[in-house]
Amino acid sequence: MLNKKIIAIIPARGGSKQIKNKNIKKFLGKPLIHWTIEAAINSNSIDKIYVSTDSQLIIKKCRKFKNKISILKRPKNLAKDNTKMIDVIKNFLKNDFSKKKNFLGLMILQPTSPLRNFEDIKKSCKLFLKNKPDSLISISKINHRYNPESIYKKNGIYIKKYNNKKIIPLRQKKDSFFAGNGAAIYITSKKNLNKFIIGGKKIIGYEMPPNRSIDIDTEFDFKIAEMIKKNGI
Repeated sequence: MLNKKIIAIIPARGGSKQIKNKNIKKFLGKPLIHWTIEAAINSNSIDKIYVSTDSQLIIKKCRKFKNKISILKRPKNLAKDNTKMIDVIKNFLKNDFSKKKNFLGLMILQPTSPLRNFEDIKKSCKLFLKNKPDSLISISKINHRYNPESIYKKNGIYIKKYNNKKIIPLRQKKDSFFAGNGAAIYITSKKNLNKFIIGGKKIIGYEMPPNRSIDIDTEFDFKIAEMIKKNGI
């Protein structure tokens, strides 16, 4: 069994612009956030799972997991559209839960990536603990024109930002390029948690296929993700 040295936080605020109550909207019959909670639990790779939320309704929907997760009530001023994730993490680190834990990395699992499965979580934890990087981010390969500011180039298991300022017709290039896939998985080393979510000299890219890389932001994303999940695409 994997030596658990990772704790996970699932950030789930109540408000959402595109989809009302998105984090608890029914996705193939159960609240969207349940898919992420269950994947985290089934990975058997996380020491402790926390849900950070400002919503009493989300807390109610998560009660079925009360023996397997902890709820951290987030203040309303940290649940706005412009709230930075680093501020949510800093708030989390101030609570008694995290202070009692001897961990090496903090994993962030967005509820809006329901196609990310327990194997993805397990493998990324293993990769992080084996190589001890500053941070890890889930990525997926791209083979079309893309904003260069979002492109990563892979060197072994590590990735670096591709800094070319021109739009590149990637189909004409032999190199493979990667982009973050909607924050399906973030892991940051404990020593760097107050500095950044993803950063440092050594950043590992955990590659995921496109069919598990959808980040739900709109109703269209929601329907596409349900179709993929339902049909096993």
